[in-house]
Amino acid sequence: MASDLELKAKEAFEDDNYDLAYDLLTQAIGLSPNNADLYADRAQVNIKVNNLTEAVSDANKAIELNPSHSKAYLRKGTACIKLEEYQTAKAALEMGASLAPGDSKFTDLIKDCDELIAEESGVIPIQEESTTQGAATKAVEAENDLPEPPTVTVVKPKYRHEFYQKPDEMVITIFAKGIPRDSITVDFGEQILSVTINIPCKDAYVFQPRLFGKV
Repeated sequence: MASDLELKAKEAFEDDNYDLAYDLLTQAIGLSPNNADLYADRAQVNIKVNNLTEAVSDANKAIELNPSHSKAYLRKGTACIKLEEYQTAKAALEMGASLAPGDSKFTDLIKDCDELIAEESGVIPIQEESTTQGAATKAVEAENDLPEPPTVTVVKPKYRHEFYQKPDEMVITIFAKGIPRDSITVDFGEQILSVTINIPCKDAYVFQPRLFGKV
């Protein structure tokens, strides 16, 4: 009878004799092809011997025969994780968890799936904190992960100036004491004024305000 074969298969499984367990379960399925437990058990054997595609197939058959078979979802989720099909695994495990609330196997594996999915996408999952202090710690950690802003060096102008203009008038004052007259050049473009101060052995100072209109 199928039940006798199932019992012997469980004994073989406990003795780590997976080949015998597989053969016995296959015989039992031949005698009782609509028994979801047999497919779920053979899925477990397939996982042990790393026949992962066959494990998923057996788990799916068990679910087809009994959609409320929580262990079948567990087997499918486990095999899919090993196949690196994390989204499929998570969906199966969440369904199984809804059928077996409180079973830590499901919650642990779902957590593993979340971490693996995040790793694949390059996103690090953040665990929710229940206290304000925890939230503050996360904020500080996130801030510390940001790249350092580039250092900006503020260069003070060599000479202070004042400048204003109206449509018909412009006044510019450059405070440059002790500068010889011949070191200062003032040029006008079509719509620009250029004041240049050239001192030997120093960088030239250039001030070029744009004008309201053409000169």
